[in-house]
Amino acid sequence: MSAITVVGVGADGWPGLSAAAREALVGAGAVLGGPRQLALLPAEVTAERVAWPSPLRAAVPGLVERFAGRGLAVLASGDPMHYGIGRTLLECGVPAERLRVLPHPSSVSLACARLGWPVEETEVVTLVGRAPEALHAALYPGRRVLVLSADAATPALVARLLTERGYGPSRVRVLEQLGGPAEAVREGVAQDWSASAGDPLNVLAVECAAVADAPRQQLVPGLRDELFESDGQLTKRHIRAATLAALGPAPGELLWDVGGGSGSIGVEWLRAHRGCRAVSVERDPVRAARIVRNAAALGVPRLRVVEGAAPGALAGLERPDAVFVGGGLTVPGLLEACWAALGPGGRLVANTVTLESEALLTQWYRRYGGELVKLSVAHAVPVGGFTGWRQAMPVTQWSVVKGAGGSGAVESVDVPAGGAK
Repeated sequence: MSAITVVGVGADGWPGLSAAAREALVGAGAVLGGPRQLALLPAEVTAERVAWPSPLRAAVPGLVERFAGRGLAVLASGDPMHYGIGRTLLECGVPAERLRVLPHPSSVSLACARLGWPVEETEVVTLVGRAPEALHAALYPGRRVLVLSADAATPALVARLLTERGYGPSRVRVLEQLGGPAEAVREGVAQDWSASAGDPLNVLAVECAAVADAPRQQLVPGLRDELFESDGQLTKRHIRAATLAALGPAPGELLWDVGGGSGSIGVEWLRAHRGCRAVSVERDPVRAARIVRNAAALGVPRLRVVEGAAPGALAGLERPDAVFVGGGLTVPGLLEACWAALGPGGRLVANTVTLESEALLTQWYRRYGGELVKLSVAHAVPVGGFTGWRQAMPVTQWSVVKGAGGSGAVESVDVPAGGAK
């Protein structure tokens, strides 16, 4: 199959391209790109110029096949493999060996060069085609964050989000047309931001500074309970931390959070790494909407919420790497469906506070092994003029890894009469 040349273009346009990039474009029979990028090409590029349609992803396979035999080049902004069209082509099924990528310095590299920020120490958040609440997860006092802007309205939107999250004192710089002849910088403080919309080609540099009472986030699981909106159906922070440890999130893995409640397990799973994925299944529409709000508020709006009752609502979902069952354990067929969905090496963790569900977990533990633990937490509270302990309801937790043959981590054992059938 013929190669597809992907050329990164900066705001400096044609003069900023390498000799190899210019040669590829001059020799192409067709060039795909955004209208702004296509307009940067000189008359000596005689290829047919085709602007990407919207929506883009659905059109990629057809356009690639249509023009591939004519010498196809694709234009990208900056580095095609950094939140760019190169990744999109791969995700749409174009084999990596067909791509010849000629990158230009990315907007991140250019911005860090202008600011004097080490690239490896700078957090990068893209708001191009993504919910703006994704910025929330990157906000920590003293951190430097680069925001890849969607358009000219993004700076004002970011300033508002920062202020609402208690980061109004943050310094914000808008770097426009980086690397081009019209390069410019505007700056201000988020809570006082009043600048009009500028150039749509911009990157925001945020130096995070918080007010004294701003909600404090943390990297490890166990966020404070008050950070979640809840009607009481919430896995409390100490139990939640232990649950996430048992689930063991890793980059790229998918979690089913069955019986989402307030969504805390799915939220914290996603916060563990930007590559983690999660689906929260919740039958109550009010709680499902609450999960969406919690996910957005805590910086992981990518949490997918499926409204419906399990096990029926699990049908058609992508196979998970881990499943958490936080409610509805005694619903007929629920545990069976979750267990069947897991592949070899998949993890299942279930929590309960009721004796009936504990008895069920005990039966499953005897069948498939794993680990069965009792988690107890007590809080110090006033007792008259003294202090005493108030015990929370103990939580029984079963965690197990599915073996290659469909069994758990140890050999299954016989269940005596009166046990599970």
